[in-house]
Amino acid sequence: MGKLVRDRIPEIIRENGGEPVVTVLDDADYREALLEKLFEEAAELREAPAAEVAEEIADVLEVLRAVAHVHGYEWWDIEKVAEDKRAERGAFSGRIHLG
Repeated sequence: MGKLVRDRIPEIIRENGGEPVVTVLDDADYREALLEKLFEEAAELREAPAAEVAEEIADVLEVLRAVAHVHGYEWWDIEKVAEDKRAERGAFSGRIHLG
């Protein structure tokens, strides 16, 4: 079973002497693969040692950018929605936990 990878990964595999098996996904499969990848990257972030947190956040961000794009949004659209929500409901900096 394959997995969604960054665009240059097949090229890197070839440069290292391998021959990747590549499939280009249709829209529905791509959306599903992106969500699977988001959960995969979030799990890696959760388990990452402190020295690797920035790299894992970057991976999550890259997947989120792709999710936005596949749904017709530019990243600045998402930033604007986030800014509006932050102004209306706050952020997470207060460490507030209900329950």
